[in-house]
Amino acid sequence: MSTLRFHALKQSLDRPPTLVAKEAKQSEIFGANVFGFKTMRQFLTKEALNSLMLAINKGDKINRPIADQIASSMKDWAMAKGVTHYTHWFQPLTGATAEKHDAFFETLGNGESLERFEGNQLVQQEPDASSFPNGGIRNTFEARGYTAWDPTSPAFIFGTTLCIPTVFVAYTGEALDYKTPLLRALNAVDHAATDVARYFDKTVKKVTASLGWEQEYFLIDKALVASRPDIEMTGRTLLGHSSAKDQQLDDHYFGTIPARALNFMRDLETESMLLGIPVKTRHNEVAPNQFELAPIYEEANLAVDHNSLVMDVMQKVADRHHFKVLFHEKPFAGVNGSGKHNNWSLSTDTGINLLAPGKTPMSNLQFLTFFVNTIKAVHDNEELLRASIASATNDHRLGANEAPPAIMSVFIGAQLSKVLHELEGVTKGKLSPEEKTDLKLNVVGKIPEILLDNTDRNRTSSFAFTGNKFEFRAVGSTANCANPMTVLNSIVARQLIDFKSEADALIATKGLKKDEAIFNVLREYIKTSRNILFEGNGYGDDWQAEAEKRGLSNNKNTPEALKIKIDPKTIALYEGLNVMNKVEIEARYEIEIEEYVHIIQIEGRTLGDIARNHVIPTAVKYQNILIDNVKGLKDIFGKDFKKYASEQLVLIADISQRIEAINSGVTTMTNARKKANTVKDTTKKAAIYCNQVKPLFDDIRYHCDKLELLIDDELWPLAKYRELLFTK
Repeated sequence: MSTLRFHALKQSLDRPPTLVAKEAKQSEIFGANVFGFKTMRQFLTKEALNSLMLAINKGDKINRPIADQIASSMKDWAMAKGVTHYTHWFQPLTGATAEKHDAFFETLGNGESLERFEGNQLVQQEPDASSFPNGGIRNTFEARGYTAWDPTSPAFIFGTTLCIPTVFVAYTGEALDYKTPLLRALNAVDHAATDVARYFDKTVKKVTASLGWEQEYFLIDKALVASRPDIEMTGRTLLGHSSAKDQQLDDHYFGTIPARALNFMRDLETESMLLGIPVKTRHNEVAPNQFELAPIYEEANLAVDHNSLVMDVMQKVADRHHFKVLFHEKPFAGVNGSGKHNNWSLSTDTGINLLAPGKTPMSNLQFLTFFVNTIKAVHDNEELLRASIASATNDHRLGANEAPPAIMSVFIGAQLSKVLHELEGVTKGKLSPEEKTDLKLNVVGKIPEILLDNTDRNRTSSFAFTGNKFEFRAVGSTANCANPMTVLNSIVARQLIDFKSEADALIATKGLKKDEAIFNVLREYIKTSRNILFEGNGYGDDWQAEAEKRGLSNNKNTPEALKIKIDPKTIALYEGLNVMNKVEIEARYEIEIEEYVHIIQIEGRTLGDIARNHVIPTAVKYQNILIDNVKGLKDIFGKDFKKYASEQLVLIADISQRIEAINSGVTTMTNARKKANTVKDTTKKAAIYCNQVKPLFDDIRYHCDKLELLIDDELWPLAKYRELLFTK
């Protein structure tokens, strides 16, 4: 083992475990650092509280005097907790969060000063819009952009800073963040779902999309990561031979959580509870040193904010515990990667989960309506849903026999498949009273109130119904949940609007009763959407052939998958719902395709650096040791030295061949990258990086990994898989 790796490992093993003080009850500290309803009721006047609640619940505007009151109250509350600064906290199209801290402190002249925070500072700020990804919306010299307060997501304290969740838009009004389109999509699905829900309950006034994310991640010792430039620069290992033992014994999954990791989790949970993030579940995942965190479901906008926030918190807490958190979808070749399952449902303001069957045929019919429409939405927009989870990092995970394939499919289980089959087989046209009764009793009435134990889990399905929700399993662990949630809520909103239009038309023109109209429309949807339903093994080659027969897309890489984002059909969808306009859509495509290029660029340059500046010099050093050994043997044994040095000579030759292959491979890769960089069209450049540059990584890695097995462990400069994955 190299000196660097030895000291890093010794530092890890010698370090005493971080002790966590006895925690208070989680229910007692939950939301203590959040300007939530309980705090608002304490600090705001009745007038300000009512105005803010109307803004949250109905989208009403807050006038300037009230905004001043709210800002002053926020400041008083925050300063009482030791806060000195405030920031507009937003989610630009970088995939990370952003913040610029300003002090409450202001000078008044004559040596006097005070702490001040007014309504205009709460409601709006001006960060530099040209310095964030904008897809050509803003020129470098056109720097102005705005952050605007989102009152539906409460302000919170992080460290000594009051953080105000905001949207981020350009001076010309286009969205430059993930939150703005998400809020528009949630508004669209609210109106569309409310209109349909009122078929069954006239008192419904609002439908809310909920989200429960499951965050998978790796915990790696920080000292060991310091010896891995690839992890530092790209978030994953670009080379490294597999460990003799990794996950093949299945002994890590749901196993006893290592003490050091558990201390990290307890600390993380405390921080999360203070921030109002309702974390609930923790456990070991499949791969060594891989874990999962999951919260209780929340309203989708708040859940997205909380996921982005918890990823920031995890990095800071991990640093305190001398860990590095890896969110990359595939940080280690050959072992399980990480995802972020998005569990989605719709609920009414009357307390009904629209994807949970009720006790009566009518409530079952309501469930079937939203259930079938969601399936239809996925069927008609499966390429767009695939594009929503496309990234250079997630490409490593999708279809790798550990995650859903790149083919979108819906799993609903045997019982619901039978229900849909029976409903599809009902006689066409207007139903007789006998048929309606029979239908309700024999088909709709068969659905149990709770399906949680009546649908198996198909881990190979990208979009699975799990009892009272759909689980979008293909989302990557690094992703901002807003991207797939914007797509999912948009396509469901569009589908529900179309459904209601069709049902209303049957009622108005055919004289059908409401139930009859609903049955007729749903029956046709089931017939036209059956190709997206799949109950089998999504990992098998047979499914790829079957999916092709069914006309389903199989976009295996990001450049292919992203093309649908600028398709006229996609533009029409978003513009029709006022979720995004054409400029915003095209800008996002440019940003994502350019990000893909940059990630492969960085990986290529990092791999070349490690190969030539770490691996080859180490190989030469070890080769020189062998050469000196052979010379010594020759001095001792003379002409017979080959009898005693045969293995060394084979090893010297093998190392030379590996060095030549690595050096040649890096040169070829570098030239391919330089050639790709001359291409102006970003779409074409991304395709070249995908098809001509990225494949060259494998050959370079292969020879580097072979050298890892040949070279003295004491000399090898990079922490090995067995150390990264098994150091607790």
